[in-house]
Amino acid sequence: MFYRQLQKWMDSRFWILSHSFLFLLLASLSFSLLLPACNRYTVSPSPLPPTDEITPRRQPIELSLVSYAVTRAAYAEIIPMFKEKWHREHHQDVRIRQSYAGSSTQTRAVINGFPADVVHLALALDTNKIQEAGLIQPGWEQEVPNQGIVAHSVGAIVTRAGNPKHIRTWSDLAKPGVSVITADPKTSGIARWNFLALWGAITQTGGTETEALNFVTQVYRNVAVLAKDARESTDLFLRQNQGDVLINYENEMILSAQNGLAKNTLVIIPDVNISIDNPIAIVDKYVDRRETREVAEAFVKFLFTPEAQRAFTKVGFRPLDPIASQKFPPIKKLFNAEDLGGWNNIQDKFFKDNGIFDQIQLEIKNTGSR
Repeated sequence: MFYRQLQKWMDSRFWILSHSFLFLLLASLSFSLLLPACNRYTVSPSPLPPTDEITPRRQPIELSLVSYAVTRAAYAEIIPMFKEKWHREHHQDVRIRQSYAGSSTQTRAVINGFPADVVHLALALDTNKIQEAGLIQPGWEQEVPNQGIVAHSVGAIVTRAGNPKHIRTWSDLAKPGVSVITADPKTSGIARWNFLALWGAITQTGGTETEALNFVTQVYRNVAVLAKDARESTDLFLRQNQGDVLINYENEMILSAQNGLAKNTLVIIPDVNISIDNPIAIVDKYVDRRETREVAEAFVKFLFTPEAQRAFTKVGFRPLDPIASQKFPPIKKLFNAEDLGGWNNIQDKFFKDNGIFDQIQLEIKNTGSR
């Protein structure tokens, strides 16, 4: 009895062991068969994105540009090009706050605290005033290419259609019966260039200063009203039809023609002329305070690139490239402010209180010629 029960127990244990062995064998074979299939679907790590896709985006930066009025059209094209270039190279948006007005007005605003990073003014004299206020470091002309001159213009004489007064050059503006429109050199930067163009037309062609004084006095006898600035003088001539002749920048008249405002006029570019050079500069105190020096320097440098020079040329400025300048009327005798003594001497000699311009006005008043 006992052996019979023992045999039965051993048979049951054998069955369990044999079936367990069979289960393990089948499981092992199944795993071996599945392993190659799993290897076929191994997930590879994703490649890293290109470096420029993971470059951190910098916070936007603001640049403040203060300029004299007639540059607005050029900057309307230049600024978007610079912003795109800066974003592409630095992964940062740059916002450019712009202000356009008369050069003297802009100069006073910057000196009085307007935070301009870059100034583009009508006269180096105005830039020097900002330097004297301690906002621009001495030697600013050496910190930028071409002493800060990004483009040129020259003086232009504008007559009515058909040129009824037979004006050909500066000397004709002194003829009796010719009504001249120009701005006041005491308040307008362009008017100072106009004055110097008249003065240099004599002294830079062999004439004496006495002859220059007599000639310029006669021209201003023919000026019925001195406009406060260049834009007002242009409006008096083109919109209100006052005067026989307007003296202005060449680029201003080209832009006026593009805008359809110079119809029924004739523009004359005298072949003895002054190079109207309007400098650009970085305002050191403000860029350091606002931490904008890097973008300000890049912006100024961009103005000398071919694409920016084309934008200046498109609205009437003469570019720095002599070959590109050949599309403009030639100038036989071109002089500049330095030929007349430099801006500090020019200011003291001609435009300070009781200077030559005031003496001319007093002479005209005393003789009752206006």
